[in-house]
Amino acid sequence: MRLTFKDIKEKLLDMMPSGADYEIDLEAASIAIITKTPEEFNNSLIGEMAKTVKRRIIVRPHESILMDINEAKEIIKKEIPDEALVLDIWFDPAIGVCTIECKDPALGVGKRGVHLKKLRDQIGWHVKIIRASRMDSRTINDVRMFRAEHSEERKKALRRFGNNVYRPQRPGEKWVRLTGLGAYGEIGRACHLITTNESRVIIDVGAKPGREETSMPYFSAPEMLPPDKIDAVVITHAHLDHVGMLPVLYKYGYRGPVYCTPPTRDLMVMLQLDFIKVAQSEGRRPPYTLEDVQEMMLHVVDVDWNQTTDIAPDIKMTFFNAGHILGSSSVHMHIGDGLHNVVISGDIKFEKSWLFDAATVRFPRVETLVIESTYGGPKSFQPSRAEATQELQDMMKRVLARGGKVFCPVFAIGRSQELMLAIDQLFKSGECEPVPVWLDGMITEATAIHSMHPDYLNQELRQAVLKDDETNPFSSKWFRKVESRDQRETIINTPTPCIVLATSGMMSGGPIIEYFKNWAGDSLNTLAFVGYQAEGTLGRRLRDGFKDVPISDGGRGTDMVRVECDMVIVDGMSGHSDRRQLMDYVKQMNPRPRFVVVHHGDPKVSNQFRQALREAYRMRTVAPSNLETIRLA
Repeated sequence: MRLTFKDIKEKLLDMMPSGADYEIDLEAASIAIITKTPEEFNNSLIGEMAKTVKRRIIVRPHESILMDINEAKEIIKKEIPDEALVLDIWFDPAIGVCTIECKDPALGVGKRGVHLKKLRDQIGWHVKIIRASRMDSRTINDVRMFRAEHSEERKKALRRFGNNVYRPQRPGEKWVRLTGLGAYGEIGRACHLITTNESRVIIDVGAKPGREETSMPYFSAPEMLPPDKIDAVVITHAHLDHVGMLPVLYKYGYRGPVYCTPPTRDLMVMLQLDFIKVAQSEGRRPPYTLEDVQEMMLHVVDVDWNQTTDIAPDIKMTFFNAGHILGSSSVHMHIGDGLHNVVISGDIKFEKSWLFDAATVRFPRVETLVIESTYGGPKSFQPSRAEATQELQDMMKRVLARGGKVFCPVFAIGRSQELMLAIDQLFKSGECEPVPVWLDGMITEATAIHSMHPDYLNQELRQAVLKDDETNPFSSKWFRKVESRDQRETIINTPTPCIVLATSGMMSGGPIIEYFKNWAGDSLNTLAFVGYQAEGTLGRRLRDGFKDVPISDGGRGTDMVRVECDMVIVDGMSGHSDRRQLMDYVKQMNPRPRFVVVHHGDPKVSNQFRQALREAYRMRTVAPSNLETIRLA
């Protein structure tokens, strides 16, 4: 029998310390003990409480004991030793947390946490001390400021989300269904709907690149209407084909929670705002506004990897590393009282990369797996990361040696940082004379976000990023940000060799177009593709061998560009797994799923991959189309 919030409060009453001043509230599905005496609640007691009610318990300071922010900052500056080098202090009033960023967190914390204890007693706020990043992110600063300014609205929203999770149980037969609302039989506009007799949960709300008329998921499907009846949205990662249309839900009335990892939160805001900017610059009307993105941000609930949380009355969710981009996750859902367990893989990389560990394959229970098949075709085999890196570096040495330029269309997130690390290794090895590496578009900002979420990187890179010296590859002197149109023009007209990494990754707009228009006609130069190019995009036409391509001039006309430069495809740098890795991912899953739903691939590829899984592992498989519904339990 599912516990109600009333049941949980009654169980906790008997465990409360006698001297505690407290009230029990909801912070989304977590049970929040709001107290004027936080020192009464030690970790051992909280652990016992969580074990008793089988829910996450968090202790929050009562607002009456929170010191004024400006006064608290002065106290912090006095208490934290100068040698710790405090670089930033920020507050989240919605949850009563103060975060202090130091160059040396150990000195900031003090021996046996002495500085933390003193600060808690003096300022009332729950204090966290973390290592400061060497890079600063405007996006993260804006998110923090926005959250602080709207703390009361966020607090009310979190309570509302919790009340929905703990609403009275509905009677009747228990069942689970999956409906494809995007990315089934196609790549782009990823959107899944899990429906039970109790709940409706959406996973991903993506945009489709290349074709405006089919850019949105099937929002008009009856299962999606009305939007305010949806219980929750879960986001696997921040690429636009998974988050690009999320603000549209808020435009049309959805006011429920969005669950994602903290890096996904920051990256998706960055990309959504850039999506609006690019559409406007190209003379198109964006499908949502800044206000819609802000409304979305009020409803984001941060969830770390491996942290289980209730997101609906009958669904518990856990994020696991997917190895694809920063913060990317596979979603495990435990539905009902053991009724069914489903894993939605998201986009996965089952191989350790420059940035991340390989995707997780160990889950609590799995009956159904919903898996991507971007490179699931029988001939979709890629080189290893090491082989791809060597190919990339050899190409760059050849082009730079002959006096040419290398320009790469890249996604701001993931591939850009992988390329930066490969280039940094090349230049530091001494095998190639360093040249300027220009980062155009949102790459520098995305890289700063990577630096500010080191816990989501692999161990080697995390240690390098946290060091304040030349070992941090993202801070190397050859990486330079393109600050303006005038600077871009100067780079384009400079005859000396250089490397340019520019968005967008599929050449469907963005600054890469300017480099392409000016450099494609020179045989000394090389256009290097390192990521997937979807049907209908300029990048796909170029990969397919077109030598004369039309380029739209922001709605003012069309130019024909003749391609004389080399075009190189560097496979193996993708954030997606190839056929071999996808097969191995399913083979290594523990426990092994009994049923596999294949999506996020061309129809033929998805069906070929489905058949391969069925024949190799004797499991039931399907590759449905958009708008099909499958009963899972």
